[in-house]
Amino acid sequence: MSLVELFCDVDDFCQLHEKAYEEQLLSSGVVKRIRRPQLSSSEMMTIIIHFHQSGYRTFKDYYTKHVMIHLVEAFPKLVSYPRFVALMPRVGSLLLAYLNTCKGQCTGISFIDATSVAVCHNRRISRHKVFAGLAERGKTTMGWFYGFKLHLVVNEQGELLALQITPGHVDKRKPVPKMCHDLLGKVFGDKGYLSKSLFEELWQDGVQLVTMVRSNMKNRLVVLQDKLLSRKRSIIETINDQLKNISQIEHSRHRSINNFFVNLIAGLIAYCHQDKKPALNLTPQQTALVPVVQ
Repeated sequence: MSLVELFCDVDDFCQLHEKAYEEQLLSSGVVKRIRRPQLSSSEMMTIIIHFHQSGYRTFKDYYTKHVMIHLVEAFPKLVSYPRFVALMPRVGSLLLAYLNTCKGQCTGISFIDATSVAVCHNRRISRHKVFAGLAERGKTTMGWFYGFKLHLVVNEQGELLALQITPGHVDKRKPVPKMCHDLLGKVFGDKGYLSKSLFEELWQDGVQLVTMVRSNMKNRLVVLQDKLLSRKRSIIETINDQLKNISQIEHSRHRSINNFFVNLIAGLIAYCHQDKKPALNLTPQQTALVPVVQ
């Protein structure tokens, strides 16, 4: 998606959102002056999202070396970099609402996984203060980290269906029922999602959780189609890799909690607007899964 297309899409959303927001406001009868900011919300959102599409490693380099030099004509009322950083939290709720409009549709085949989002190097955990009380130590297959966990559910086309952010020490199975509440069909996860109670809870909501057994467990019969689709679970691991290495959702330079979440949400939006996403070339027989219905 080009910069112009991105701005048009974001601006259309902001206009609809602002109209609906103003209709819900309660009036006290006192006439107040409404000062419009120098940069509109849609302009700020476009710049923040475009950073995650630009390939720059840091937002400061992107803003000072690209936006303020090459995009002056597109954004004639640019503010200084410190001022822009101070204004970023204002569009956090708008970005979150806009992200909900970028999600895909459930097709009956979904993949779930969680990935770490570290906020500092392990050697600096003891003196890290920005996320004190929010971030926690956690462990993945790659080792220990300090930060948060990003839980994602995607379909076979690589589109985001649901997401949730938790502290790093939270069990990856805990947010699953809430994330899968509006899904149908089958959800494929790794062995970390093995749980009889979780399976039964999702089954009551019309969702079947499919996981492989551990090596120390008794073998069980699995439908061949489910076994083949479980081997395709690498699609969500590829998405996690792209979110970290292309969309830049993880780094240890945050000095603000609000800007951390703005950066994370904008990175997810930038991924949703990718022209080519990791996808599975499934046959009609593989996609013809009958949703689980009680």
